[in-house]
Amino acid sequence: MKRAKMMTLSFIILVLLTFVFNQAAMAKGQPGPTIVELVLAANAEGPYAGQFDTLIAALLVADPIVITKLNGNGQFTVFGPTDDAFADIGLDPGNIGTALPQDYLTDVLLYHARRGRLLSNAVLGHHRLRMLFGGFLMQSEGVLTDNLGREANIIVVDLKAGNGIVHVIDAVVLPYAAE
Repeated sequence: MKRAKMMTLSFIILVLLTFVFNQAAMAKGQPGPTIVELVLAANAEGPYAGQFDTLIAALLVADPIVITKLNGNGQFTVFGPTDDAFADIGLDPGNIGTALPQDYLTDVLLYHARRGRLLSNAVLGHHRLRMLFGGFLMQSEGVLTDNLGREANIIVVDLKAGNGIVHVIDAVVLPYAAE
């Protein structure tokens, strides 16, 4: 029960931080929701409702730099794993904060994002995608391959935010093996 209360409190804090960042972005003329706001909204209603609980929990647990970047003015392309993708590696909203060290989780999340706004046709035109973590994802016909040779399919494309694009993937990509 205590864990559920912490997650609820963390979610409220994330929503409040997102609101503050959004107000600053609107003042600077950024059109539309940020990437974080887009994920929150997609998770709340519509065809993707309830599919990003673990991603949201991961954002709350990771170093705040991840949320700061994804709520900022820069343009980013994010490959967002679904809850099923996280479940495939044993993660869910209840254990994401204890199953992985914060620094590794931060690296993993930064490995799902890159600078620049790439719509799906632009993603398909790249064979290598440099990620914010610093490594590359290889791309071939909508299949991403991480540094460990694991594959993730792009299953939903071109969810547009004011500061970038989100593509949904069916697996978590990893920059390196967890210790």
